[in-house]
Amino acid sequence: MTVHFIGAGPGAPDLITVRGRDLIAACPVCLYAGSLVPKALLDYCPGGARIVDTAALSLDDIEAEYVAAAREGKDVARLHSGDLSVWSAMGEQIRRLERLGLDYTVTPGVPSFAAAAATLRRELTVPEVAQSLVLTRISGRASKMPETETLKAFGATGATLAIHLAIHAIAKVVEDLTPLYGADCPVVIVVRASWPEERVIRGTLDDIEAKLAEETVERTALIFVGKGLASEDFRESALYSTDYVRRFRSPDGKPET
Repeated sequence: MTVHFIGAGPGAPDLITVRGRDLIAACPVCLYAGSLVPKALLDYCPGGARIVDTAALSLDDIEAEYVAAAREGKDVARLHSGDLSVWSAMGEQIRRLERLGLDYTVTPGVPSFAAAAATLRRELTVPEVAQSLVLTRISGRASKMPETETLKAFGATGATLAIHLAIHAIAKVVEDLTPLYGADCPVVIVVRASWPEERVIRGTLDDIEAKLAEETVERTALIFVGKGLASEDFRESALYSTDYVRRFRSPDGKPET
């Protein structure tokens, strides 16, 4: 018996890997985070599968589902939204599986920040403007941030910030980042990226609070902050320049044969 942790993507049911889809189709048990994972993904489950929404379950309840599946020799597809490498709560489940001696695999998914960038049709790394992207959040009830990981600390680098789980604290985002980025720094909020009800709210650190006050946004929103979000006159990368000699291009700028 194996538990297959699967990144279910940001929302659109077709933004899942082929491997993830095939694992869902092969598992007679499926546990999914119903508050975030689209129910359309459950259409991939085999007929007669046991399907469990974990939104209201405790970690003990989820462990009990794994134990019951193991007792029956049934593989489990465990779906989490986005990608499993950040804020998925996968780690604490893996720790319990290892304690129980149960096998597991991990299949990555499309992260929400990537889906949001695709919605904006923007590259988040802009030559000589912004070459770093910081994925962060603020302290919440589920878990606190380490003392050294603050918006001010990350903002001091000037990097583009992708701030998760913070739409309720937009005032703090503005307060902490305005002295570092300037009041005219672009801010873009993508609400429910890739879902049918997706929305985009654009502004600056100076006016984003007022613009957000006109909208109803309670959750599932990503806040981007950074100069690169509005850069249009940036220099082109040398990667495709005829003067850039590399392995697959000869000194005369032509592809090697």
